Amino acid sequence: MAKLRKRLALDTNLLFDLASGSDIAHSFREAFQQRGYFLEVGPTVLLESHYLHEHGAPAQRHLATTVLARLLQWKIQPFDLRPVEHGIAEQFCLRLHRKNLLPDEEVNDGLILAETALAEIPVFVTSDRHLLNIEESQLCICFDDADLPMVSCFHPRRLVQALR
Repeated sequence: MAKLRKRLALDTNLLFDLASGSDIAHSFREAFQQRGYFLEVGPTVLLESHYLHEHGAPAQRHLATTVLARLLQWKIQPFDLRPVEHGIAEQFCLRLHRKNLLPDEEVNDGLILAETALAEIPVFVTSDRHLLNIEESQLCICFDDADLPMVSCFHPRRLVQALR
């Protein structure tokens, strides 16, 4: 049997933590890459980074520029979706909002979760409380209803602690 790749998807906030030199973000990245994990980002994370590079406040622009310049240096790989999968991601995002699992203004979070599921990456790493505070059983039902594989959300600190 072929060995499955160990994959983790990263949120924009984790990339910005790396750009700002956060110890926990770099500890997470180094520890998991040393264990053979592939760290990946989806299209919406890249779009958020590019948008903030172009339109963010000066501090956001600086961090976004650093993210875009160092992504490959950090050995973080982008993944893309097929065109039809973008529509599936939008429908999943709407489902999360209809169920009041995400605030209305957090449109990208639902897209990012769906993109992660469509890429068949089981773990999403974020420090975003909106995502971390979703009741896992409710999230599981939403993924099941959409015929998508479950994605679990974890804070990078919790994952680093789990390695000890």
